[in-house]
Amino acid sequence: MPAQQGPSNPAVKAMGDNNSSTPVAGANSFTMSEAKARIEAKGYTHVTRLKKDENGVWRGMATKDGTSGPISVDYQGNVN
Repeated sequence: MPAQQGPSNPAVKAMGDNNSSTPVAGANSFTMSEAKARIEAKGYTHVTRLKKDENGVWRGMATKDGTSGPISVDYQGNVN
């Protein structure tokens, strides 16, 4: 039986790079601290209420440029 095809997007190589403009579902191995660090590396502050959803996406709230709103980190490290 052939192996199942993986996602078409490769893993993110650098903290500042996204390869998707929306969160990609998949098994997420980031800890809450690692997800928060990725969000903060993108210039967000006041990261709160991080919780991993049923699709493996870390979701919470954060502030950037004085505006607070939803934030996410998927298994590839995309911050949206």
